[in-house]
Amino acid sequence: MKNLVVAIDGPAGAGKSSVAKKVAELLGLDYLDTGAIYRALAFYLNAMGFEPVESPYLTEILSKIKVSLSDGCVYINGADVTEHIRSPRVDSIVSSYAALPTVRRCLLSIQREQAEEGGLVADGRDMGTVVFPDATIKIYLTASDSVRAKRRHLQLLERGEKVSFDEVLRQIQNRDQFDSNREIAPLCQASDAIFVDTSSMTEDEVVDYLVRLVKENSNQVVL
Repeated sequence: MKNLVVAIDGPAGAGKSSVAKKVAELLGLDYLDTGAIYRALAFYLNAMGFEPVESPYLTEILSKIKVSLSDGCVYINGADVTEHIRSPRVDSIVSSYAALPTVRRCLLSIQREQAEEGGLVADGRDMGTVVFPDATIKIYLTASDSVRAKRRHLQLLERGEKVSFDEVLRQIQNRDQFDSNREIAPLCQASDAIFVDTSSMTEDEVVDYLVRLVKENSNQVVL
């Protein structure tokens, strides 16, 4: 099990994080929330007034920032930023920061180091294409624009965020376009990834299906 890496990629609102967490738990693997890492970094840099552009200062700034995950919480230099990183504001800026080569280089090593400690389930946009190109199994998880926007809108409402469905849909479509067309590590399906459309599936159905896929496509014993 220590070498089993499950890479789950897909666009915003596809349910990657919630599904990946449950899959990891059922398989007895660690979960790597790469989206949370990028969101935390974007939140911090934006709060500090650093624009999402390459600059001579960015490398120095990043060298002084420590991002860590523990018990479902995200920390920047020891401060818990979990409650801040899922806001509409971060939704609208995270792609711009994530597209910066310096940011991606900084976080690439952090992500790969997690796999050295044991098997894991990782979700993001370039897990199977860039971060873990030799993953045991690669999955591309998606759903229609409207379904993804509906799911995301519901999450925001449950957290007390006041935002319209149309605004959420617009943000998702804009992020899809940006992520798919960025120069560095664009969102795309790996050639050997299994395509899964969750538009008509419940979260539990998706989880069960992915666990079955891992078991069927892995030579290792999964309990």
